[in-house]
Amino acid sequence: MADNTIEASTTPSAVLDEAHLGDIHGALGTIRQSDHGARRTWRARLLTLAAIVGPGIIVMVGDNDAGGVATYSQAGQNYGNSLLWTLILLIPVLVVNQEMVVRLGAVTGVGHARLIKERFGRFWGWFSVGDLFLLDFLTIVTEFIGVDLAFSYFGISRYISVPVAAFGLVAMTATGSFRRWERFMLVFVAANFLVIPLAILAHPHAGPVLHDLAVPGIAGGVNSTSVLLIIAIVGTTVAPWQLFFQQSNIIDKRITPRWINYERADTVLGSFVTVIGAGAMIVTCAFAFAHSHFFGNFTDAGGVAAALSHQLGYTAGALYAVVLVNASIIGAAAVTLGTSYAFGDMFGARHSLHRNFREAPGFYASFAGLVALAAGIVLIPGAPLGLITTSVQALAGVLLPSAAVFLLLLCNDKEVLGPWVNRPWLNVIAAFIIGVLIILSLVLVVTTMFPAVNVTILTVALFGVLLATLTAGAFVYALSGHRRSGSAAAGTANRDTWRMPPLALLGRPAWSRGRTAAMWSLRGYLFVAVILLLVKAIQLGTGH
Repeated sequence: MADNTIEASTTPSAVLDEAHLGDIHGALGTIRQSDHGARRTWRARLLTLAAIVGPGIIVMVGDNDAGGVATYSQAGQNYGNSLLWTLILLIPVLVVNQEMVVRLGAVTGVGHARLIKERFGRFWGWFSVGDLFLLDFLTIVTEFIGVDLAFSYFGISRYISVPVAAFGLVAMTATGSFRRWERFMLVFVAANFLVIPLAILAHPHAGPVLHDLAVPGIAGGVNSTSVLLIIAIVGTTVAPWQLFFQQSNIIDKRITPRWINYERADTVLGSFVTVIGAGAMIVTCAFAFAHSHFFGNFTDAGGVAAALSHQLGYTAGALYAVVLVNASIIGAAAVTLGTSYAFGDMFGARHSLHRNFREAPGFYASFAGLVALAAGIVLIPGAPLGLITTSVQALAGVLLPSAAVFLLLLCNDKEVLGPWVNRPWLNVIAAFIIGVLIILSLVLVVTTMFPAVNVTILTVALFGVLLATLTAGAFVYALSGHRRSGSAAAGTANRDTWRMPPLALLGRPAWSRGRTAAMWSLRGYLFVAVILLLVKAIQLGTGH
């Protein structure tokens, strides 16, 4: 087929599946591979953006999944509007992280897991895929828990709703058409806006909302419970699977460096859509439950639907249930696909939505297998679904810092990104974000293992250590007289056409003693933290 023709170039391509090269067939438009024309008018730019839109907005809205809906509902029901400010702070975190992913996908043509394996060794490659599989699988289970809770509002049994949802997920993915799949996903993205009329039904007041967006505060003061909820908000909004999914989806959509700015716009747009949806959910529960016996008594998403029905009427409860099932479906679709992409990258198998089942059987079989197994667990009578939900949050907190560290290292690897490597100012911002994520990870692990720990004191102490470390690092950096190498700047003129050569042609990255020690420390932390969480999960599961 013409779509699968390998792009002519003087430099061999690193792309592993030839289906990842060719025309861009987006849900809202097409861009030909031979299209090199300048976009000089706003109309031309908007049409191009429409064709590119997809990976960024899907990955962002997909993170407002079942767990996200439950977390935002808990924030509104238990703390009113007072935690809205956390969402504003998350926008730069989302944009900075995912913008680096955008460059990696468009420039390298290789998935995140494959890059980690080739640049950091087999251990980290297989570790990244192994932990991704475990975390993603547990996350998919929570999405089907969301499906069950949503349809229970309408009196539909889980033995009907969960299998139907699982079949629908597989059916809309295995069509052999990237464009068809993306259109399905954008329908779910549009349905995410149903939270707006839901919020209107709660009759919110603009003054308190704007105040709590701009002024940080916590209703009832800072305590262990509120700090852990803030960590949960961050954890449900910034997740490791996002890195793997968006990078591979950009590759599958055939986005090249020429279109990076449009994909950046797609990602920024997605971050705002996500925060608007999350904020509307908090506002809904804050105003619906204020001055009622429901305030401060969050149970789960199913309880929120019933409570909204009691406070605002059946329509409000039904809208909430629809928002919940929509969030569950788009979350499950993105998380599962990201995992299947990673498996394809690691095993060198065909893994593209442009291919049908006969052309990529392993890719679609892994997708269907994950969905079927996750749905099956939800249908098991007496399955520890609450424990699974808790484990997802804890495990995501443990694994996110390592994923962010690899992301930063890859984006400073000139063999990989050439003229697209990070600027120094971006490294400073990214380093601070990673430091914050590490703190949140440590707090979550410690409090999971030792619930009696004073979370507030622990968090303040860790932030003090972070500021001291960053200050010392900046001082050493300044004294070293470090200057940005001119190699990346020299290639600026060729940025639109520069792509990473095949991985086999790249030189091995040189590691300093400091970096080696840091990576071994990270390995040790991950090993100990995962073991401790496993022990804790076994204790909870056996009632000890």
